[in-house]
Amino acid sequence: MPLEPKQDHRLPAQLAAQLAQRIETHALRPGTRLPSIRHCAVESRVSRSTVVEAYDRLIAAGLIESRRGSGFYVRLRQTAKQARRLAASPSLPGSPLDVNWLLRAQRRQSPGSEQPGAGLLPESWLDHEMVAAAVRGVGRSRGSWLLKYGSIEGYLPLREALSTRLAQVGIDAAPDQIVTTSGATSAMDIVARRFLAPGDLVFVEDPAWFVMFARFAAFGARIVGVPRGPDGPDIAALESLLAHEKPKLFIMSSVLHNPTGSSLSALNATRLLQLAGQHDFMILEDDIYGDLHGRHGVRLAGLDDGRRVIYVGGFSKSLAANLRVGFVAAHPALVRELRDIKALTGLATPELSERVVARIIVDRAYERMLERVRDRLDECRERTARAILDMGARIAGPPTGGMYLWADFGRDTNELAAAGSREGILLAPGSLFSPTQLPSTWMRVAAATCLNEQAMSFLRRAMFRS
Repeated sequence: MPLEPKQDHRLPAQLAAQLAQRIETHALRPGTRLPSIRHCAVESRVSRSTVVEAYDRLIAAGLIESRRGSGFYVRLRQTAKQARRLAASPSLPGSPLDVNWLLRAQRRQSPGSEQPGAGLLPESWLDHEMVAAAVRGVGRSRGSWLLKYGSIEGYLPLREALSTRLAQVGIDAAPDQIVTTSGATSAMDIVARRFLAPGDLVFVEDPAWFVMFARFAAFGARIVGVPRGPDGPDIAALESLLAHEKPKLFIMSSVLHNPTGSSLSALNATRLLQLAGQHDFMILEDDIYGDLHGRHGVRLAGLDDGRRVIYVGGFSKSLAANLRVGFVAAHPALVRELRDIKALTGLATPELSERVVARIIVDRAYERMLERVRDRLDECRERTARAILDMGARIAGPPTGGMYLWADFGRDTNELAAAGSREGILLAPGSLFSPTQLPSTWMRVAAATCLNEQAMSFLRRAMFRS
């Protein structure tokens, strides 16, 4: 967030106070790597000497530590008392805007509202009757399966249907290479339990899906961001990080990346797999938005020999979030380990939801619904993008499709989100999408925002005031 230019002598204190507040409210979690001095100076629009002094203040307060040759990290132990050592410095007004804030706000989102910060498609775009009919059909089926635990691996007809769908996008995964989960986030948890111990390093894209940062940090992992470009992770930045860091996992999206909407290029994918082999790390490929893209696009799992890529998918974005059906596909030896971890942590996933999803995805009606949704997304995304550009904002991309636009509004979007909240407008500020959680001028905007005139009017007024 740009600091007050007329008070140069207070800039280090201001920056230190902002970071201290984020540490105290756990927006910056223990073990998080802070931006480099150069990157922080650019983001905050201050000199490098200002950042150096701010970081020195935080080190003196016991909030961060410097690791030789690696950078600055939030200390694994800190207290509110330590954070208040900077109380004499100016602090940010209002309640903190963190990941939990956005999750709570999204859950309060009124049905049918097309909010800029929405994480789901408008309900009217989806096929309620198709889902309801599948639920009724499953409920009428005979047998005692409803009274028992389901299979640990997951409902076999669903895994067979998933195997067929994966083949259509170039991924060779037999049913016994697939384990179902309670959504994509559950799949990521299982993978984390398999690979991570406290202190292990995880690379994530920056920006990326905000929930992931907290989930992996909860396992004690160190989270380091790799810049995301229009064709995937910045390979030069990744190579630079790999010169002195050794990650266990790299979590990334190939198709319709959240929040930028970009997709991976074939050249970038090839180089990523080469680096994974050379530096001995696994890639967790999150393809939760894949059905909104169709059968085009590069998937790392389709290029891999089964040794480096763990593929995760689900249906919360394209079918019904409340069904909570996801899955993970991997090499047979690894998938057996993931199955055992699933059994230890949750026994089995609900077969009722899995039977419902199996009925739906083998039906041509699901594909027809997806075609309609893609058409609506394309139309709304173009309208929303045009309106945002007319306001004077800048859009990254252009996105290759999907639910989101990534836009630079030229001012701190935490402030925009706080102001929007007071008017009933849900915004998703860019700070939440970075592992550093620093204030940002960027913001994720749902493609369907053009359908919400109240939200569009708020954004126009906000940009005019700036």
